[in-house]
Amino acid sequence: MHSDTAAVRQGEELNLTALSAYLQGKIPGVDHNLQIEQFPGGHSNLTYDLVVAGKEYVLRRAPLGPVAPKAHDMVREAKVLTAVHPHFPPAPEVYHICEDSSIIGAPFFLMERRRGIVLRTTIPPEVAEHENYAARISDAFIHCMVQMHAVDIEKHGLRSLGKPEGFVERQVKGWSERWERARTEPNPAADQLMAFFAKTVPPSAAPTLVHNDFKLDNVMLDARTPDRIEAVLDWEMTTVGDPLSDVGLTLCYWSSSLVPGTSLQAVTTGPGWFTRDEFVEKYAAMTGRDVSTLPWHEAWGVFKLAVILQQIYYRYWRGQTTDERFAHFDQRVKTLIDRATEMVEKIA
Repeated sequence: MHSDTAAVRQGEELNLTALSAYLQGKIPGVDHNLQIEQFPGGHSNLTYDLVVAGKEYVLRRAPLGPVAPKAHDMVREAKVLTAVHPHFPPAPEVYHICEDSSIIGAPFFLMERRRGIVLRTTIPPEVAEHENYAARISDAFIHCMVQMHAVDIEKHGLRSLGKPEGFVERQVKGWSERWERARTEPNPAADQLMAFFAKTVPPSAAPTLVHNDFKLDNVMLDARTPDRIEAVLDWEMTTVGDPLSDVGLTLCYWSSSLVPGTSLQAVTTGPGWFTRDEFVEKYAAMTGRDVSTLPWHEAWGVFKLAVILQQIYYRYWRGQTTDERFAHFDQRVKTLIDRATEMVEKIA
């Protein structure tokens, strides 16, 4: 196995016979032995490493069982990557899109395999050995975000990836509806948050690409040097809208510990990483944007995280997945709702 892959989890196997037959004539060398492993990280979409005739491909498909409407749309993610890749090299190239659910049980796509290091809960030795690695990664991460937000959406025809007018209002409405569909018990605090966000939507900045999940463990670092971003991953929710939405979500993780002892524990709490203030100041200086509404966007980002985890827990609660990693996600959701409540109390 490769260092970042593992054997496919039980119950998440793919029909290799059907997959091989389908890929004949679409991917070179499929008539040879097709091998597959799984990327074990992540809590929603299933991602596999496909080896065909000595070449690797990444296969992405939606999670098992029913999913929330408009969520986990792998065909849309593939089309976003296809549009963005020529203008933003950290976005991997897509090789094939399959919209036929009968092949492996859901639509999927194949994209290029990038190699590097993804930081999750610890700093690996190969990163720690670099001098000033924390500051260098901090700087590279911000530069990458700024580079993405600087892509000319008009010139490159990317405006059609979303509807920038009313972007934040639609986000509030859409994510509130997701919460209602995934609700498993009464939560008055969540109800109060949704009412607050609906009434206090700030004015939007000029629209840019918005990744909508731009966080440290969604970027891949060059293994040879920590100050180069090899890839940006997970483009499922990418759209066009207010770039501060991205910055606010990033701040939900940066130099903070929303849920101690879980995957939301940020590695950026260690020495040498940019502080939250330094992060914001650097972004503002590089883009010239007014960042005064960031507290609202950060609180909104925390609520969105709560909704995402609630959707995952809902699938477990309904028996649509038996993955025991999700058994206590309801407690994480409550913690995030409490955190968002504390944040909006400071804004109000």
